[in-house]
Amino acid sequence: MRVRILGCGTSTGVPKIGNDWGQCDPAEPRNVRLRTSILVESAGERMLVDCGPDLRQQLLAANVGGLEGVIVTHVHGDHCHGIDELRPVARANQGPVSLHARAEVLEVLRQRFGYAFAQSEFYRPIVEARKLGAELAFGDVRTRFVDQPHGDTKSLGMRFDEAGHSVAYAVDFSDLTDGMAALYQGADVWIADCLTRRPHPTHAHLDAVLGWARQLRVGQLCLVHMGNSLDYRTLASELPDWAAPAYDGFEIA
Repeated sequence: MRVRILGCGTSTGVPKIGNDWGQCDPAEPRNVRLRTSILVESAGERMLVDCGPDLRQQLLAANVGGLEGVIVTHVHGDHCHGIDELRPVARANQGPVSLHARAEVLEVLRQRFGYAFAQSEFYRPIVEARKLGAELAFGDVRTRFVDQPHGDTKSLGMRFDEAGHSVAYAVDFSDLTDGMAALYQGADVWIADCLTRRPHPTHAHLDAVLGWARQLRVGQLCLVHMGNSLDYRTLASELPDWAAPAYDGFEIA
């Protein structure tokens, strides 16, 4: 199993439009952050988690054409508004891309992007809706899911297990529930939301996610969904040796 961080930025990316770097050093290339997404590879199959507005750039950088499917964590634009970029992937796949999500997420996506699911006189469907159950298998990976509080809405968290190794993935969450703790407990790597240093109503912040990582006894913590208040070098120098900020293109194997 290999996991590539396609993007580790928040909804606006870093820098924000207006060349706003905040506290991030523009001379540090690891501060350039596309919207958060990951690619999981196993036994020759690739599963994308979220398809945000930077998807074309991300898949080009990863040299990816076809995909086994896409998991959408929730309906916020930075996680699903690149759905049209899946059109070339559908051509490479010679058929629509399997789009896995909770039923309510699929319903919203059909409302926003009806054309992507539809057959027309000129265009074939880009995606095919697949309602998620308790688990999803691809390659040699077993994937399990949990619903996470994201302010007044929900997002989807998950854990990938293969041959005794595990990677848990939790973005866009604001608290750690018992269900989340049960799924993420003891993961070799926990890729987790860390928007800012200060408490936030809809996202995890630095002190909270470090405390949860200790509670969960994860092997390594990898921080994503970071805003422009979190400079890569500054943050890396402050973290314990079992934690690190991600950067776009970073791979976990």
